[in-house]
Amino acid sequence: MQVTHECCAGIDVHKKTVVVCCLNSSESGKPKRETRTYGTTTRELLSLCNWLSSEHITHVAMESTGEYWKPVYNLLESSFEVRVVNSHHFKQVPGRKTDVKDVEWLAELLSYGLVRGSFIPPLPQRDLRDLTRQRTTLIRDKACIINRLQKVLEWANRKLASSLLILVASLPEPYSKR
Repeated sequence: MQVTHECCAGIDVHKKTVVVCCLNSSESGKPKRETRTYGTTTRELLSLCNWLSSEHITHVAMESTGEYWKPVYNLLESSFEVRVVNSHHFKQVPGRKTDVKDVEWLAELLSYGLVRGSFIPPLPQRDLRDLTRQRTTLIRDKACIINRLQKVLEWANRKLASSLLILVASLPEPYSKR
């Protein structure tokens, strides 16, 4: 098979660790492999970025695990072509798997161009999605708090429901209805 990316990396992200394998082409024809493990603090992720740059990595494939991939992606996207990969697409090989074998396999698949990344929207769209989700959560929380307050008042035999509705109606909305 033809190698399409001579300097690439595979990354497996977990809650507390990030396992990385770099593949660099060498003069002997066999790619040079180096695997390292980093923590997930900002300092360690920046160290990971620096290491990838020093190895002249151009393409990165990263296994998507829950929400853990997002901070790593946010740091890498400006310097590398990053593909977030669903693990079910490349873990079809039976046998005992380890994180090191996974990232080596992922890097090798990427080097041959056999890894298709998931769609990750551009940063402004991701920011808008986050704000929209937060707004929805705040509105839902407001309704729950109002209902809880009304229930507590009724349990205390306080008939303030109508006054409470007037009070709540006067609260500002977190958004404008246009």
